[in-house]
Amino acid sequence: MDVLIGIIHVLVTICGIIALLLSILHFIAFRWPAPAMWVLKVTVSSFTTVLLATGALTVIVGWTTDSSAIAFLGFAVLVINFIHFTNVTSAPGVKTGFVQAFGNGWEKTIPETRRAKFLKNRTTPFLPATPQANLKQDLPFATVPGTGRTLLCDLWLPPAGVTSSGLAFIYLHGSAFYLSDKDYGTRPFFLHLAAQGHVIMDVAYRLSPETDIKGMVHDAKRAVAWLKDHAAVYGIDPGKIILGGGSAGGHLALLAAYTPGLADFTPDDLAGKDTSVCGAISVYGTTDLEALYYHTNQHLTTRSEPGRPKKPVPTKMPAWLIRSIGSDFHRLGFDKGFEKAGALAYLLGGHPDEIPQVYKMYSPATYVHGGCPPTLLIQGAHDIMAPLTAARLLAELLLANGVKMVYHELPQVDHAFDLFFPKISPAAHNAIFDMERFLALMAEDRVEPDNSNIDD
Repeated sequence: MDVLIGIIHVLVTICGIIALLLSILHFIAFRWPAPAMWVLKVTVSSFTTVLLATGALTVIVGWTTDSSAIAFLGFAVLVINFIHFTNVTSAPGVKTGFVQAFGNGWEKTIPETRRAKFLKNRTTPFLPATPQANLKQDLPFATVPGTGRTLLCDLWLPPAGVTSSGLAFIYLHGSAFYLSDKDYGTRPFFLHLAAQGHVIMDVAYRLSPETDIKGMVHDAKRAVAWLKDHAAVYGIDPGKIILGGGSAGGHLALLAAYTPGLADFTPDDLAGKDTSVCGAISVYGTTDLEALYYHTNQHLTTRSEPGRPKKPVPTKMPAWLIRSIGSDFHRLGFDKGFEKAGALAYLLGGHPDEIPQVYKMYSPATYVHGGCPPTLLIQGAHDIMAPLTAARLLAELLLANGVKMVYHELPQVDHAFDLFFPKISPAAHNAIFDMERFLALMAEDRVEPDNSNIDD
């Protein structure tokens, strides 16, 4: 019996020490380039509930076997992850929350039938099961003039038997303006929203070097125009379209949403078209490109400074990560390498001190005005890529201009937190809690779909 207890002590101690070391990552904010530590930090955060269970089990083993050292180890893991869990599932601040934007009793303005499908609270352990959505993949929505380049999207339509909300959410994936594609890591989120009656348009917009930021914004507006033209087919109110995205996609969504009539950001083929939207969502979007440049140390990774050595950047993924991505590796453009991913000097044609007006032109904060649509901003306080100061500044500008705005800053949370194990990630659930309510607030009278025009 003593031998068995000794073996249990060794195993539990090893697990407890590993859990403790991993848990310490919650408190560390990394700076780019540190891709391996970023991936590890976001993964550990996603498994907070598992670490909580590990800590609790370690305490129990230590307590029942009279090992105060093991019990203390488990208690440390439990406390650290409880603090993290409490932080990442907290609500927005009072001054930037839903009440500030939409008034007292805002949630009661949403029909009870829709509220019944919401996450019940911000601490949901798992995303609930949902009926299978009606997925239409690789639908062409535009051809870029003069190139023959066809732009594709996926449409996630409400499942059979689910009443349409009349609202559509156009989603632009994260990309560093250079990588990735639609339909990667977002299916649990889209299934959840489709089950509430929303239509989701997942857009594969063009990336660098095929086009520049202006071309990407043009593609976003082409998606808006196409969806408005096909609103009756899919049961959408053309006045109830939300534009949003994550990371670079959030940046592009804000630019497109805040500049509906601006000639510089409207392609010639959309002349006279209405590309306005009724709301915008940015999840860790880059709102100020100059701030992004310095936050990600591009002054050290893309040029040499006197007295400061140039920092190397990763040029390719480690083998283990390539294996985990599998067949999607080429589709997502990861074989292009990483040296130019998010590199603004390459994308914009110079550094901020050389072309400050270009950095300003392509920053969403430049276009804030009183007519901006209601906006939801979600930002991690430890974001390795999107600077926290820029997100706060955009929130302040929106408030100062009287725009309805919800800004939710998640403590100890890093970039792309919603794409890592979203079914169990507490931070991802917290973001979904906000987004589903924001979308529901934007929804109004329902338009019934004409399914006769949808090909099976």
